[in-house]
Amino acid sequence: MKNLYLFIVVLILFTNCNEQPEKNKTQKQQISKELTWLQKTEKAHKKESFLAHDAIALDMTVNFGGNERLNGRMTFLTNSTKGKIELKDGTAIYFDGSKVFHSPDLKNEKAARFDAYTWMYFLLFPSKVGDDGAVLKDLVQLQLNDVAYNAQHLSFKGDVGDAPDDWYVIYSNPETNLIDYAGYIVTANKSLEAAEADPHAIGYEDYKSIEGIPVPHSWKYYEWTKEKGLGKEIGFANLSNVEFVDVDATTFAIPEGFLEK
Repeated sequence: MKNLYLFIVVLILFTNCNEQPEKNKTQKQQISKELTWLQKTEKAHKKESFLAHDAIALDMTVNFGGNERLNGRMTFLTNSTKGKIELKDGTAIYFDGSKVFHSPDLKNEKAARFDAYTWMYFLLFPSKVGDDGAVLKDLVQLQLNDVAYNAQHLSFKGDVGDAPDDWYVIYSNPETNLIDYAGYIVTANKSLEAAEADPHAIGYEDYKSIEGIPVPHSWKYYEWTKEKGLGKEIGFANLSNVEFVDVDATTFAIPEGFLEK
């Protein structure tokens, strides 16, 4: 009887010793499977499905200070390399990589490059934050509108785009992982110091599913600082008739007579 008791004790100890490494291995596997902030955000915004489409097209109106800033139909490759904005007044802006072209009679010719890339970037923002030239820094959590958002600081490597000194503070919803707000500066046509003295934020609202992909149909612009959060609303953009479209060789062909900016 005594020998049987000793055998059972030894068997239990042996079993526990074998189970412990397996338990530790399982725990390590679970930890390794935890997604990063970027992975969670891209998954929530269905980046893979988004990029599987050729292009996205939509109508957009932009208003600042009570005045209509822009109104037209926009078409962008989902990989952001080409795009066009066909304005309601019959003029247009095209871009192909780093080259921008516009109608000879474009009213706001000085803003052609800004318009070519800015609205595209705000639209494609969730799929762009993981670009090779992007640098993300974890800010853990930041309070905004009494919500503790998961936050990241986004900056860019020195040779990226027209405005590599621009930066963003991204607020992603802790429950949905969708991007709700992004604070930012604009260095186009101004110094970094001047841009940082006048930061703004964009708020993404009214997410609607387009072929299973969430697209915010209402954007609001605010005065903003990282320390104080949102200030007064200064502008808005409304999106409608959003759809994914196929393209061909003629979709982004630069019309004859257009000027390069």
